[in-house]
Amino acid sequence: MSDVIASANDLVKVYGEGPTAVRALDGIDVDLVRGELTAVMGPSGSGKSTFMHCLAGLDRPTSGSVVVDGAEVSRWSERRLTHLRRTRVGFVFQSYNLVPTLTALENITLPLDIARRPVDRQHLDLVVRTLGLGDRLDHKPSELSGGQQQRVACARALIARPAVVFADEPTGNLDSASSAEVLGFLRRSVDELGQSVVMVTHDPTSAGFAHRVLFLADGRLVGELRDPTPATVLEQLGAAGR
Repeated sequence: MSDVIASANDLVKVYGEGPTAVRALDGIDVDLVRGELTAVMGPSGSGKSTFMHCLAGLDRPTSGSVVVDGAEVSRWSERRLTHLRRTRVGFVFQSYNLVPTLTALENITLPLDIARRPVDRQHLDLVVRTLGLGDRLDHKPSELSGGQQQRVACARALIARPAVVFADEPTGNLDSASSAEVLGFLRRSVDELGQSVVMVTHDPTSAGFAHRVLFLADGRLVGELRDPTPATVLEQLGAAGR
C-alpha cells in the first residue's frame, strides 16, 4: 500500500433523514496513487466535492472508511482531524483565502507559524522558485493578480510538506491564461517536488493536466481515465452522461 496516498472503502455520505435524505456518496471504493495528480469530475450534484471533503477530513462519512497516508481517519476525533489538516494535508480552494493584511511570504508560511514549526528555508526557496513567486513575496494580496494569489495559495498548501494536497476548483475564479499557469504549477509540484494532489474540477482542460481522472455520477464512481486529454475527458463525460 506504499504507493497509495489516500483511499475510500464503501464510502457513503447521507445528508438529512427520512424521505428527504440525500445520498451524496453511494459506496465509493477507490485508491489514489502517491505522487500523482488525480482529477475528480462529474456533473453538479454528483458528489465530487463531498468525496474530496470526506477524504480530506473536512466532513465525516456516514459509513465506510477513509485512509490518508496509511492512517484510517474516518472515525478520528475533531482534535485529531485538526492536527491532520495542519500537518499532513494541504488545501487550495476556489477562493484564495489569503489574509489581506499579510504579505505573500507571510501567507505562505502561515501554516507553519500556526503550528509553531520552523520554516525550512531550502524547501521554501524551492517552492517559491517552482511557483515563480520570487519577486512577489513582499506584496499584499491586493497587489497581486488572481493567478498570483492562487499561486501563493498553492505555495501555502505545499510549504508544510503535506502527504497530499486537496484542490477544490482551484481555477474557478481565473481566466484561461492564469488557469493554465496555476494548473501547470500543480502538475510541476507533483513531477518535480514529489507532491500528491487531488483536484475537483468541472473543466476538461483542467483535467487534462492530471495523470488520472475519476468520474462520479449520483454519488458513485462510474469511470476513470489515465493520461487524459481534454478531448478524451469530454468523450468520457459524454459516455457517463448517457
